[in-house]
Amino acid sequence: QVQLLESGGGLVQAGGSLRLSCAASGLTFGSYGMGWFRQAPGKEREFVAAITQIAITRYADSVKGRFTISRDNAKNTVSLIMNSLKPEDTAVYYCAARLTYTYVPATTTGLYDYWGQGTQVTVSS
Repeated sequence: QVQLLESGGGLVQAGGSLRLSCAASGLTFGSYGMGWFRQAPGKEREFVAAITQIAITRYADSVKGRFTISRDNAKNTVSLIMNSLKPEDTAVYYCAARLTYTYVPATTTGLYDYWGQGTQVTVSS
């Protein structure tokens, strides 16, 4: 049974930083591309960042230069370091896994096979 468990969310002031982590189990982690998405109230889930099995990364324009995605294949974890947070970054953040044999970071929700339950990030102004 595949499980993705996010942690690290919380309340932070604008300009602050948070580190989200996602622990994966029940899958061959090295065969999966990983992604972070977010969903704000009343909005659709949107792409934030993705990383392939060989650490090729891609970011949404809105977070480029502020967020960094990384993975540790030995620990089956993927992380998202978020700096210079803005109130518009407030959302539930989801970790996702995609079984793929390509090395192209996926940016659409439909390409991912498994999802975590999400962790809330709130940025106050």
